[in-house]
Amino acid sequence: MSKKEDQNEELIVDVQEVYSKTETFIEDNKNILSGIVAALAIIIGGYFAYQNFYLAPLQDEAVEEMFMAEKYFAQDSMNLAINGDGVHAGFIEIVNNYGSTKAGNLAHYYLGVAFLRTGQFQAAIAELEDFSSDDIMISSMAIGATGDAYLELGDLKKAASNYEKAAENDDNDFTAPYFLMKAGKTYELMGDFKEAVSIYNTIQDDFKNSAEAAEVKKLIAKAESFIQ
Repeated sequence: MSKKEDQNEELIVDVQEVYSKTETFIEDNKNILSGIVAALAIIIGGYFAYQNFYLAPLQDEAVEEMFMAEKYFAQDSMNLAINGDGVHAGFIEIVNNYGSTKAGNLAHYYLGVAFLRTGQFQAAIAELEDFSSDDIMISSMAIGATGDAYLELGDLKKAASNYEKAAENDDNDFTAPYFLMKAGKTYELMGDFKEAVSIYNTIQDDFKNSAEAAEVKKLIAKAESFIQ
């Protein structure tokens, strides 16, 4: 018998042994395995039931509730957008009642910006940091707005950090140079003119066609004059 045939026979024996052990294991533990399968079925079924029979109707309800709050927001009636008008819900109520829905998540963004515009900066940060989105544009705006709130509170380091994160989050010719410009000016307020120049150079080199690039040259010259 050849060595190859010996190896084949050994492999067949090994497979048969594994199969036999598997059958024995299943037979000895069939009650436990049945319980696991049943538990998984309940979990999966419960997830789909939650998504289709609870969360989906709740999302529809949240969208309907948000209509007036969004309208007040667009009209710059921030107090009504935040608190409601006594008949229609404001964003606070929507966040509290529908926080698990996509509309409730978006309400965090609206509420954060509304708090920012009404001078409630800590509350703005809390809401904006609770917001998350796969939409790069709106997530960048939320990060940038968080930077605005930190700037108003005098935390220049966190403000600059958020502006840079907002620029990196969506590297386009509109929002990126806009937030980089804010970061550069914040570094100037911090007295870090070297970092400000570095950021202004990025605008000049990487975003030549942006509105910010048109004015950044004079900012570079001004900031460089303060560098020892």
